[in-house]
Amino acid sequence: RLYLMLHADHEGGNVSAHTTHLVGSALSDPYYSYAAGVCGLAGPLHGLANQECLRWLKDTQKNLGGKEPTVDILTQYAKDTLASGKVIPGFGHGVLRKTDPRYVILRDFAKEHLPEDKLFKLANVCYEAIPPVLQATGKVKNPWPNVDALSGTCMQYYGLKQEDYYTVVFAVSRSLGCMANLVWSRMMGLPIERPKSMDLEALEKAAKGK
Repeated sequence: RLYLMLHADHEGGNVSAHTTHLVGSALSDPYYSYAAGVCGLAGPLHGLANQECLRWLKDTQKNLGGKEPTVDILTQYAKDTLASGKVIPGFGHGVLRKTDPRYVILRDFAKEHLPEDKLFKLANVCYEAIPPVLQATGKVKNPWPNVDALSGTCMQYYGLKQEDYYTVVFAVSRSLGCMANLVWSRMMGLPIERPKSMDLEALEKAAKGK
């Protein structure tokens, strides 16, 4: 229930909500509109991200070889990961510039209900170790964790181990917000969405300007 509540959409700027609005602006059937939105939700930079985070945690756990995770160990591990050209999933957000409040709620829940879970312990140490490493690079606007950094761990703990099914659960939750936004769009009579295009001349000017 907590997962469904936290992932219900609240604005139209993300891929799934925006895609639903875009298709819906043509007065397409709401089912078709949201089906298009779910296609966006299935991308690894959007709704698939919690699976990527969970797999990264499992790989990290395996690479630690049974060692108890500590801030010092994870700090060095994060530095080595970045130095190898890889990314650390679950940290940063396209809009937020602080810790994702949904992550905070999930972390408080996990501390109360699954404090001894090994994956949660690892994720909790990551919360302390990784942001300073990302900050030190000077390239990351938001080094703080987002909801994806922990949601997969919680779902795994409660028995939903089919990771490919996570996006389906996400889609059930997000449908509430996307459909509400679509109803408002119809009530307000918003016009069809027409993104602006750039011709070759404008692209050449932009390229020369750089």
